[in-house]
Amino acid sequence: MYGNGTQRTPVTTVLVVDDVAASRYAMGAVLSRAGHQVVPVASGGEALVELDVRLRDGTLPDVALVDVGLPDMSGFELCRRVRARPPMAALPVVHFSAAATAPGDRCRGLDAGGDAYLTVPAEPQEIQAVVRAAVRGARRSTGAETAVHRLTLLSEAIVTVQAARCPRELAAAAAEGAAHLTDSPAVVFVVGPDGEPYRGTARCRPEPADSGAHEAAARLVTRLAEGRTGVTSAVVPAPLWPAGMFRPGVEEDARLTVATAQDGRTAVCLATPVRRAAITDPAADGLLARLAQACALAAEPLLLYRVERHVALTLQHSFLPQPHRLPHLPGVDIVVRYVPASRQTEIGGDFYAALGTGEGVLTAVGDVVGHSLDAATVMVEIRHALRAYCVTESDPVVLAGRLDRMLQRYHPDVTATVCLALVDPGSGRVRIANAGHIPPLILRDGGGADYVDACGPLLGLGLDRPAPTERHLAPTDRLLMVTDGLIETRGTPLDTSLEQLRTAAADAPAGLEPLCDVLLGCFGRDREDDIAMLALRLG
Repeated sequence: MYGNGTQRTPVTTVLVVDDVAASRYAMGAVLSRAGHQVVPVASGGEALVELDVRLRDGTLPDVALVDVGLPDMSGFELCRRVRARPPMAALPVVHFSAAATAPGDRCRGLDAGGDAYLTVPAEPQEIQAVVRAAVRGARRSTGAETAVHRLTLLSEAIVTVQAARCPRELAAAAAEGAAHLTDSPAVVFVVGPDGEPYRGTARCRPEPADSGAHEAAARLVTRLAEGRTGVTSAVVPAPLWPAGMFRPGVEEDARLTVATAQDGRTAVCLATPVRRAAITDPAADGLLARLAQACALAAEPLLLYRVERHVALTLQHSFLPQPHRLPHLPGVDIVVRYVPASRQTEIGGDFYAALGTGEGVLTAVGDVVGHSLDAATVMVEIRHALRAYCVTESDPVVLAGRLDRMLQRYHPDVTATVCLALVDPGSGRVRIANAGHIPPLILRDGGGADYVDACGPLLGLGLDRPAPTERHLAPTDRLLMVTDGLIETRGTPLDTSLEQLRTAAADAPAGLEPLCDVLLGCFGRDREDDIAMLALRLG
């Protein structure tokens, strides 16, 4: 609401609290002639009731002029009660009195929380100036509090965005931040170099899944960001912005704040609804721009990681033989599984191998310590080295020693775990060398399952290795080898996880395929590490 002046000065609402009707009228007349809206009440109790009603309606006055000598409570007491209620605490209060006032009275008014003290009768210009000063001070204080609050919201949003583990989490966090900053629905798109959009929403009730609308909005964001760097803001009218993005069936204009990363290939768009007649808030626009910029900076490494993760997965899939492509090894049946970590986590260096040697079949399951494309690359080297060594050597302890020296020579900062098992299909004899890995499980016919007592130092440390552990497999026995990604869980001791695996394996149905499927169903969902698994029995 605005006055008739050409400067569109907001109308000030003044609550006048005075038990003398003539004085209320005179004070109201002075303020009304100055363009203020006056709300007159006759007592402190009436003033509190009026403030309660206006608080519920969202129409609190801008300032209260309170007579010191009210019949039911002093003006000082009324001021203290107002200040004690947080929703009203920011209301500026000006005490006034027609009686002769001593300096102590003025001090009491200020100590009670008053903003000024006025002696009446006073010149109209003085009354108006005191009201303007009180309102101006309150608005300045409120504006500073609002700015601090918004900056706090921005900081919290940026921290949440920077903690995101994937583009979808980032988009969701950015949407929540934009919604808090604007107190409105928000939709966020994160668009990477491949053009795939990741969307997040907050306070929205979007139409049922409409991929066409989402794709249209993403294309609009891509066009707006094309050829630009930095931050761009624009209002897109409803006919160009897909209907129902913020609220079902509603066509709304959208304010788009688009930030493009320095490489020009990653764009983040914060979209919020805007009314055409609304007055723009430069402060809010600036905060949205800073949030969009922070999102673009955070999105770059996440999208780059997705590319690296795809390369690492491709590398692993290329060199780990798929189950249907395992080499035929006479005398044994083998089933393998490989499950990459969930999308939010890094790729690891887990692997399996099944190789024919001069003395039988060598199986291996291992894990390069660390998570990255480097770990996957070292994994490939270990598998190739193992294949090469098996041409002339079968002893698993000797093979573990050679792999250990290879890592020390070419990757001195890398360690790995591996379990090697040499199986003689004719006799069922198994020789096992373990280098810091989970020991294999032998599942006996009838439901029993026990870990093989085989241990040894990690690869890459150059330490002496114990002699192989020997066991015997019956035709109905199964040998199970896994990486720790299957069972490791934060907060759960490894011994507990190992016992859970042993129990689940013992209760699994007969066969190799059912065994692997049951264990993955029990342990293999949304893991933070890769899983490699190999199950074997004499064939």
